[in-house]
Amino acid sequence: MIENELKNARQASYALLDLSEEQINAVLRQLADALEANSEQIVSANALDLSKMNPEDSRYDRLLLNSERIAGIASDTRNVAALPSPLNRTLSESVRPNGMKIRKVSVPFGVIGVIYEARPNVTIDVFSLCFKAGSAVLLKGGKEAAESNATLVNTIHNVLSANGLPTSLCTLLPNDHEATTEMLCAVGQVDLVIPRGSRRLIDYVRNNARVPVIETGAGICHTYIDRDADVAMASAIVNNGKTRRISVCNALDCVVIHRDRLSDLPEICKPMASADDPAKRVIIYADERAYAALDGKYPANLLEHAQPEHFGMEFQAYKLAIRTVDTFDEAVEYVQTHTSHHSESIVSRDEKACQRFLRLIDAACVYQNLPTSWTDGAQFGFGAEIGISTQKLHARGPMALPEITTYKYQVIGEGQIRK
Repeated sequence: MIENELKNARQASYALLDLSEEQINAVLRQLADALEANSEQIVSANALDLSKMNPEDSRYDRLLLNSERIAGIASDTRNVAALPSPLNRTLSESVRPNGMKIRKVSVPFGVIGVIYEARPNVTIDVFSLCFKAGSAVLLKGGKEAAESNATLVNTIHNVLSANGLPTSLCTLLPNDHEATTEMLCAVGQVDLVIPRGSRRLIDYVRNNARVPVIETGAGICHTYIDRDADVAMASAIVNNGKTRRISVCNALDCVVIHRDRLSDLPEICKPMASADDPAKRVIIYADERAYAALDGKYPANLLEHAQPEHFGMEFQAYKLAIRTVDTFDEAVEYVQTHTSHHSESIVSRDEKACQRFLRLIDAACVYQNLPTSWTDGAQFGFGAEIGISTQKLHARGPMALPEITTYKYQVIGEGQIRK
């Protein structure tokens, strides 16, 4: 039973309403310092989690913390502290004919629950953003990161206590199914739940929640190489999108290529077979025409015939599907059919084709001559993100501070009476 934790989080959220922006930023800067000071302890806890996971598991990289990554997390926390407050901003205002003033103002949600898997960095990112946005946070991390999350939350609690703030502003829930169910059904206690993780996790949350949910969807990302694409650019974009980090939701999963560029496919794919570490060379699942273009020109041990299930799959591995199309319209239809509405890209020198692609593709982020790896709140200048929303209500794309606030109307008068 987590009823008490939910009530304490609600009560703690009220304490944030009276904090000044300066006080909030000071706490975040102290947290960044504490993360760096406790780096060795955090890495040791993380090592216990890593020891229970197969290094070949695609989640291993997400789970891994080292001194460099902790320094990066601390830097992100300082970046959040340096961002303008999203609270108490006047979004619009007007004066009615009777002199009544109506002002729309940004305010906290109150209590936000976040469910995530083997991603301990999310623990700090989420707390920092929610704290800056004036909300208490309930964290439901995966059992794979239990030791890491516990140590990180303990660091948060020490900083909160040192500033006279309730530790219930950041609550790490038990690693059991019952806690998830209770949080999803906590109407009146939890204002919003955000799932971060696999399609299975996201579907479970959406199908079982009685409280509002913002989906941060799985990323099935495509790059379309148009007939007018620059080959060198296409090669760099595909390689970066696929190999920069395979475990993240913006990683490339499928190349869609115009038939007129099949002769360039070996050159486009060449960098993906060139990694010094054989384990980081990309296995390609190619349709018949793409297979024929690559046969003998891409390592045979890395080239396979595509099966139907390879299209529309989020690999989270050094694996890539290739689909050949005859026309631009066929490419658009294919992407529209298989997209998860996360990130899609076109590589082309034809400006009209690019503009049509940008207009027709229904995704949170649509790119022209860029890899999908750019889908990231920090890269968009938002600071650390809380996730990439693939839905259309309230928030879409990288969600940062403004997206985890809501608003209310402040109405000011001098005794006007409605007739």
